[in-house]
Amino acid sequence: MSDILVDTRVIFKMSDGECIAFLLDCPANSGNVLSYMHVGQHGEASIEFFNECKLATEEEYKDLLSELWSIGYRPYIRSRWNGNRKSQRW
Repeated sequence: MSDILVDTRVIFKMSDGECIAFLLDCPANSGNVLSYMHVGQHGEASIEFFNECKLATEEEYKDLLSELWSIGYRPYIRSRWNGNRKSQRW
């Protein structure tokens, strides 16, 4: 377990039966958002892909949430992405 916790807003979504954590406060290339999954772990996803995914339920994301805590994140779970903050980020 990491000794340093990183505060970040997270939206959990589902795609093809897989839960994905979108880490809203972590750096990513323009037009993308950092994502995290059990398999593959960190990567970038396009905003279009993010918009296509459906929100995950607490039951669907609970294991991934635990994994995020174990690797040093302090997730603040959100259900939507504030458009003003999104535009400031890019």
